[in-house]
Amino acid sequence: MKGLTINAFAENFLGQAPDWYKTTIFAFLVANPILLLLTGPFVTGWVLVLEFIFTLAMALRCYPLQPGGLLAFEAVVMGMTSPETVKDEILAAFPVLLLLIFMVAGIYFMKELLLFTFTKILLKIQSKMLISLMFSFVAAILSAFLDALTVTAVVISVAVGFYSVYHRVASGKEFRDEHEYGQDGSIQELHREDLDHFRGFLRNLLMHAAVGTALGGVCTTVGEPQNLLIASYTGWNFVEFFLRMAPITMPVLAVGLTTCVLLEQLKWFGYGEQLPSRVRDILLDFDAHEASHRTDRDRARLVVQAVAAIFLCFALAFHVAEVGIIGLTIIVLQTAFNGVIEEHQLGHAFEEALPFTALLVVFFGIVGVIHEQHLFSPVIAWVLSLPIEDQPGMFYIANGLLSAISDNVFVATVYIGEVKAAFDSNTITREHFDALAVAINTGTNIPSVATPNGQAAFLFLLTSSIAPLVRLSYMRMVVMAAPYTVTMGITGWLCVQYVL
Repeated sequence: MKGLTINAFAENFLGQAPDWYKTTIFAFLVANPILLLLTGPFVTGWVLVLEFIFTLAMALRCYPLQPGGLLAFEAVVMGMTSPETVKDEILAAFPVLLLLIFMVAGIYFMKELLLFTFTKILLKIQSKMLISLMFSFVAAILSAFLDALTVTAVVISVAVGFYSVYHRVASGKEFRDEHEYGQDGSIQELHREDLDHFRGFLRNLLMHAAVGTALGGVCTTVGEPQNLLIASYTGWNFVEFFLRMAPITMPVLAVGLTTCVLLEQLKWFGYGEQLPSRVRDILLDFDAHEASHRTDRDRARLVVQAVAAIFLCFALAFHVAEVGIIGLTIIVLQTAFNGVIEEHQLGHAFEEALPFTALLVVFFGIVGVIHEQHLFSPVIAWVLSLPIEDQPGMFYIANGLLSAISDNVFVATVYIGEVKAAFDSNTITREHFDALAVAINTGTNIPSVATPNGQAAFLFLLTSSIAPLVRLSYMRMVVMAAPYTVTMGITGWLCVQYVL
């Protein structure tokens, strides 16, 4: 213990994070109890929410789990929420946690097939605009029938595959050499500018796909977790839910895809980055190299992965089990038939999702504060006090704003519960209840693309391994999502206000 100083503890606090960031988090932790005494739990609750959003915004400076976890733990200690409430929030979202733990790992074992398939597509389609439109449209279709997190995991796996191939070659190594692609020290000078453009290219595709998951996820009962909850309150089946949402979701889909095309044409908001010719040549060489070195066992692995992918699509489309359980089945099938039976081989598959799973559980601590301190109640009461004809549009706006700063599943849960209570007490008619349910669903799904914390798929992308590699920060995501937020958000509001 000789020589132990306060400075040593300060250096260990949040590790390699900048000193100003450490000071800020420490100041938050000191100020919150004082603020609670001076202003009460309601104001302090909103401050906590904003502090947590700050940790998400600084995700590239320090992974949000640690600073966000300290804030959530402090909230419990201060009595602003309870361990029991946090447990209830976790149990309510347990299917999502199962999905993250097992489905993302299942996708990991498909990476050879995904890289093989998307390399062919990327090299066949020369137009960046068509590639972007394809990524967005396919993500929308898949998210409508599967789920946004699974689709996002697929896109992330593809992007990591492309990036690792090019980074390895740009570092002077062969395609199958071991390589640490998180460090740029070995990048040859010739490739540095191309690497920057390639990062921009991948950022574009990732954001187009992420928005696509929102476009598709709003349409059906299975697209997002809150959709199923809303359907259970309204009694709508899959087809009726789709038809009820279609007057809003179909125009929004058209506007979203049009926005994708315009952004690539106009090259605004960081879009329009082209695939550098040298990168394309390397990917072509990689494809040829893989084809020439592919053994019978390699081909057998691709066949097993393809069969698993087909099984996955049908199992998810027909909802034969919880998504996480289907993911576990995918892991078992692929590893059993592809010879991945060592524990350390299996462990790598879980590295991507488990940190985010822990972060999501921490987030539920903050959601517990929102719930127990009724932070959204004044907004709900105000909207319900408005004239009936104005309520759907205002519900859409209020849901959108609150979803962008917290969590769309929680916001939808709170709002649909309040509206159902109003209907049960005969305060509103069935027709008005249906209109508000549509407004709640579309409001929590469409404008929430504004920030990464609005949707789990966006937050997963921000905190994934690909985000730092392609320099996709919180603020960059906000900027790149801004045109989509405006065009899709306004279209959704106009349809809710004047079509419903």
